[in-house]
Amino acid sequence: MITTPTVDWQAESRRQRVLVALGNVWDPELGLDVVSLGLVYDVRVDGDTIEIDMTLTTPGCPVSEQLPAEAEAAVRAAVPDADLHVQVVWDPPWTPERLSPVALDQLGFARRR
Repeated sequence: MITTPTVDWQAESRRQRVLVALGNVWDPELGLDVVSLGLVYDVRVDGDTIEIDMTLTTPGCPVSEQLPAEAEAAVRAAVPDADLHVQVVWDPPWTPERLSPVALDQLGFARRR
């Protein structure tokens, strides 16, 4: 008998709403959203609890307090009933390999093959 893995569609729907909300949070220096920049490492949804691991390009980033606060505000607006936790993590360190193809193009980089 073949079993199909179960998917918690409600949790996945919430996760997608979180990612859309985070896609509206822009790094003012680079003019790109935090998702395209690869700053969002993980979004975990467990019932009413949402945990987000994000990073910044460098520990000394001038928007080190602003971006996580904006991320939290955007997600709270999108999912107001959630128990939300946004954590800035430094491991693994951010690298340009995390940039999305759109971000690479907008920043004038090309992926090496």
